[in-house]
Amino acid sequence: MDLRSHRPSDTSHCPNGTLCSDLPNLCLQCNYNPQCIYGAEINVTCIPKSSVSCHNDPSGHEIKRRTICRYCYQTERWEQICEQKGGCNSIDSQFKTNCTVNSEILCRGHRTFMKKVPCNWTQGYRWSTTLILSITLGGFGVDRFFLGHWQEGIGKLFSFGGLGVWTLIDVLLISLHYLGPADGSLYI
Repeated sequence: MDLRSHRPSDTSHCPNGTLCSDLPNLCLQCNYNPQCIYGAEINVTCIPKSSVSCHNDPSGHEIKRRTICRYCYQTERWEQICEQKGGCNSIDSQFKTNCTVNSEILCRGHRTFMKKVPCNWTQGYRWSTTLILSITLGGFGVDRFFLGHWQEGIGKLFSFGGLGVWTLIDVLLISLHYLGPADGSLYI
């Protein structure tokens, strides 16, 4: 019998003393057919994890559940909770993080796994605001200060925008999205 647990260690959210058939999927160990077809709906036989105490139904200790044949890392993005990290920069648009499948989802394998997630976070910088600041006050380095590039902002301020050349280059870089916030976040 191939019992694959969701996450062998965490059963702290499992209710004790309830009917076994009423247990959430997180509290069960389920038997998957190793030859199931990926993406097909299948019936699985589950039993409560060893640390969970429950009352047997008249139907017995085994619980039947309907699910999709797939590993946990193959679940949809909305079925997962991923840690948001600040490791994004404007060059690489993805970062590796830990993702955990939602507790109500049945799947094979480990419920927590590493995954590449696109950088979709922002610190509130608007591209349009930055571009307007660069066009109007870029000669004083306001665009660089706004984005958090303090050293370049000071240099631009004291050189009067590189006598206009640096200002034109920054307008071009910002308009093409090559110059972004210093913390690596993305524009809104």
